[in-house]
Amino acid sequence: MKSRILRTSLILLALLLGSFNVLAEYMEGFEYQRVTPAQPVSTENKIEVLELFWYGCSHCYRLEPYLHEWLKTKPANVEYVRLPAILNDSWGIHAHAYYTAEALGVVDKIHTPLFDAIHKHRKPIVTEEDIRQFFIDQGIAEVESNNAWNSFSVKMKLNRAKIRGSRYGATGVPTLVVNGKYRVTGTTAGGTANIMKVVNFLIKKESKKMVSK
Repeated sequence: MKSRILRTSLILLALLLGSFNVLAEYMEGFEYQRVTPAQPVSTENKIEVLELFWYGCSHCYRLEPYLHEWLKTKPANVEYVRLPAILNDSWGIHAHAYYTAEALGVVDKIHTPLFDAIHKHRKPIVTEEDIRQFFIDQGIAEVESNNAWNSFSVKMKLNRAKIRGSRYGATGVPTLVVNGKYRVTGTTAGGTANIMKVVNFLIKKESKKMVSK
């Protein structure tokens, strides 16, 4: 609330000084925050939009429709990347599920249905056995999912996710990180519905920098 009042005060001051045009549509420290230090991106010659999420998060679930719409029209110079957040040990089980699905090439069959199962159908999916059964229910062979679950590559990705996720300074999810430099959340953006609007603003900001190089 205080940050909103301060932002309004800055706008009023700019108007009084006749310098409103110098103000951006969204302001650092208000609608988005800087990641310090900036983090490397996994995309080449493209702007990375990375989503930190957790399947147990109701806010992440509410963001999904906005993300799906955004993905239909995102600029060609933008690469979207998911990173399951592991902000505490209990979140690790869902990150494990995501990377297992990724290893099997079935993220499209698992991602949205898992969100729906937890938040729409109120299924308690919190243990390894719950995850295994969920994969079976989605038509994934138990032997295949077990092998992927226990694979070295999946365990490596889990370790990397825990380390990488901690470097963005996120304290909750969903958190969107643009080009490793800027962090956007529902709180900073003023609501879940505004997150992708702020992300688009930051994409334009980064696109201008790329053109000017």
